[in-house]
Amino acid sequence: MKKILIANRGEIALRIVRACRDGGYRSIAVASEADMQSMHARAADEVHALKGNSPLETYLNQRAILDIAVKSGADAVHPGYGLLSENETFAAAVEAAGLVWIGPSAHAISQLGDKVKARAIARKVGAPLLPSLDDGGTSRENAREFAEKHGLPVIIKAQNGGGGRGMRIVRELSELEPMMAAAEREAGLAFGRPECFVEVYAENARHVETQCLADKHGNVAVLSTRDCTLQRRQQKLVEEAPAPFLDDDQLEQLKRASVGILMEVGYCGAATCEFLVTEKGEIYFLEVNTRVQVEHPVTEEVTGIDIIREMFSIAEGNPLPFSDMFVRGHSIEFRINAEDPWADFLPVPGKIKRMLLPGGPGVRLDFGYVEGDTIPPYYDSLIGKLIVTGRDRKQAIERAARALNEFSLEGVKTVVPLHRAIIQRPEFAAERREDFGVYTRWIDVEMQRLSEEAVALQAEPVTVKSLAEVTSLVLAEEIREVPTYRAGIKAPLSGLVLELCVNEGDKIACGDIVAVMESMKMEQSIVAEESGVVTKINAAKGAFIEMGDDLMGID
Repeated sequence: MKKILIANRGEIALRIVRACRDGGYRSIAVASEADMQSMHARAADEVHALKGNSPLETYLNQRAILDIAVKSGADAVHPGYGLLSENETFAAAVEAAGLVWIGPSAHAISQLGDKVKARAIARKVGAPLLPSLDDGGTSRENAREFAEKHGLPVIIKAQNGGGGRGMRIVRELSELEPMMAAAEREAGLAFGRPECFVEVYAENARHVETQCLADKHGNVAVLSTRDCTLQRRQQKLVEEAPAPFLDDDQLEQLKRASVGILMEVGYCGAATCEFLVTEKGEIYFLEVNTRVQVEHPVTEEVTGIDIIREMFSIAEGNPLPFSDMFVRGHSIEFRINAEDPWADFLPVPGKIKRMLLPGGPGVRLDFGYVEGDTIPPYYDSLIGKLIVTGRDRKQAIERAARALNEFSLEGVKTVVPLHRAIIQRPEFAAERREDFGVYTRWIDVEMQRLSEEAVALQAEPVTVKSLAEVTSLVLAEEIREVPTYRAGIKAPLSGLVLELCVNEGDKIACGDIVAVMESMKMEQSIVAEESGVVTKINAAKGAFIEMGDDLMGID
């Protein structure tokens, strides 16, 4: 391999560009119109334009990316994470074009990227599983029968893909059908495949995983464990390696299941095997992510292994130079998302007016944006990742507190204030297993208290507007066109209108869902705050509208 096309964007694309440079490979980037001046596009040796901005016409456009790969003379394709990284059709097309696919085979992706097939493989090798409805033909009727038999709560999961997309927890039978519809719609948008399955939901469980590498010679190495318990709405927010407070027996179960599953399919490349650890310490297999993970840097920091470079080496046919690694120290990753934690984590695209990044001992920064960049509304809300490492977990947390306090960003809201509150909570910073009290829904449950603590910890500067600015705002208000309806239902975020659930002339009640929007791969239902009749709809299905714009008017 000499030239590697990176079929991705943002911080992971930049991460791969840097690995190419370290390894002596030439990097080829692809970029949508909104991303042509982005960090990954500027850093690559070559950049080729993808026409448009929506994911479907750009980074999910298999034909366009493959054409660029062939025309640019690429030898190989690295898909990063998300997007096409777990699409066996794309992997097969890359190999059919005579290029090297830097990842597992299309067959392995089809076996493990499909959660239903992966569970069958896990069952075959003896990995522990929660009860599920995973026969590949989940319907509303048999989902209801399953919930009635096993009890609530249950969780609906996208059959393909990951990252928390297409996932809903059902606690009332009346919620089952609408949540299945929402999960299927979100899965279709994120992965191009709407199929979902149903599983018993384990309350107050931790989310742990193993980072694995496998070569073409039958060798599988488990590099380290990770804990990814801290999530909001089933999407990871904080990750650490190694996973704390696991005993030798639990570690052996994790390793045995991971190796068994990957060897069963002849896996080759980087993989993450995900598990739940219940309050009683029981371990259950969840899924395999057939790609590099967002949180791979924490494993790199505690093992000294460059996982992207090892993926290159494996793709070239080299055997792994190690088996299991010795883990030293502790590392914690904080995802810095452009989201408003005080508004249900709504994404907030916009321009980064000012950004000061932390430094010092143990600090690593994997960012996809710099000061002055604009975060577009079409893709993921991840700005970058702050990774902090110490000799042990206690020192890593101490360094993280310092690094988070040094971080400053103006122009868009981020989740950093929430991170500052989280690391001060005794449930997270515990030094003994019996005091470690976080679980996958902990942030959602504790959000009110965390919000109050985050507000107390931060001192937001007050922006004083000039007289000219105030005057112009007043004049703008005076000349604004007065709507012909009593109230306007405004867009709570900038994004695409996925569905319009009402028509002009329809009567609506307070609490009715009138539309569904999507921004930065997050779906949001728009709810009427008062009753009335829809007199005017100002946006069409598929249209992009800005936050605060009138979506529709009611009388």
